[in-house]
Amino acid sequence: MGYSEFDPAAKERPAWNAGRKVGAKKALKPRQIWAVRFFLDQNRRVRDRALFDLAIDSKLRGCDLVKMKIGDIVCNHEIRHRAIVVQQKTGRPVQFEIMDNARASLLKWLELRGGSIDDYAFPSRTDHADHMSTRQYARLVDEWVTGIGLPSEDYGTHSMRRTKASIIYKATGNLRAVQILLGHTKIESTVRYLGVDVEDALALAEGTEI
Repeated sequence: MGYSEFDPAAKERPAWNAGRKVGAKKALKPRQIWAVRFFLDQNRRVRDRALFDLAIDSKLRGCDLVKMKIGDIVCNHEIRHRAIVVQQKTGRPVQFEIMDNARASLLKWLELRGGSIDDYAFPSRTDHADHMSTRQYARLVDEWVTGIGLPSEDYGTHSMRRTKASIIYKATGNLRAVQILLGHTKIESTVRYLGVDVEDALALAEGTEI
């Protein structure tokens, strides 16, 4: 039923985001990354462990992550050390590293999953010829974070994208490097995306002696 915001009845209806936290989602800290990995391993969620590790390393948006094919990850029967994906949002390619943890978990998953290089790495539950939906990915992220005791409203799929970028920025302070890794066209987008708060800024300043 459609209402104008000026209709008296509209004032009686709760806002769509009533009670929800809005705004940027938090990045995971290193100890939380390991907690999620332990949670997934303990529950023998092989696919989710591979998806989680790839999400952290790739720093991709959910729409790009779920569409990755086996051929994007595998070359000559081995997991690639680096991969490249054309971003749906910008149409620009972005390159990323696949570290040892992710390579091991991806290999374990793909050995179970099977398939050819033209198949999606993470198929849909309802149609194995299609890829996992972004909605399903979001539900999985919710399970991962709540599984280690984090509030689901503070984390989401963008937490996976932001995590490694935030860790790299805090370690180096190199915005240009993070911009390249995230595939942003403008440095201003990277500044807004990282959302460095007062505590982070002070920590960086205290570590810089002149």
